Amino acid sequence: MKSRHFAGITAALAVTATLFSALPAQAASSVQIYRVYYDSPGSDNRSNTSLNAEWVQIINRGSTSRSLTGWKLRDRTGYTYTFGSFRLGARKTVYVHTGRGTDTTKNRYWGRRAYVWNNTGDTAYLRSPSGSLIDKCSWGSSGSSRYC
Repeated sequence: MKSRHFAGITAALAVTATLFSALPAQAASSVQIYRVYYDSPGSDNRSNTSLNAEWVQIINRGSTSRSLTGWKLRDRTGYTYTFGSFRLGARKTVYVHTGRGTDTTKNRYWGRRAYVWNNTGDTAYLRSPSGSLIDKCSWGSSGSSRYC
């Protein structure tokens, strides 16, 4: 009886291990892309106000703060924002704006003078300093923002 019970537990553990190893790497991260506002309101006139209305919101769903130092946010074309020294608090979000501004704990600024996120469809990728994919978010040509 004990050997059957032990065999059943071993089989269940093997199935569980297989299921978890099949999950994508980004599913394990508490840091994720939460929302992308890719089509800023009004006309695309490249003003700093319009550029900063285009942003990516990143969330830390975990119970401890996480260092994002060296993490990269990029689009399909390859435009890349790299986080400098930065910690994202537990259960907090940060916005990465396309334009210029003064970095704070809630808002980071890419410093660009042109738009990054395509209104007709694009993908935002979040990668660790080693290049591992943490999360990604894609959208098509409808709407102005996407919850990921």
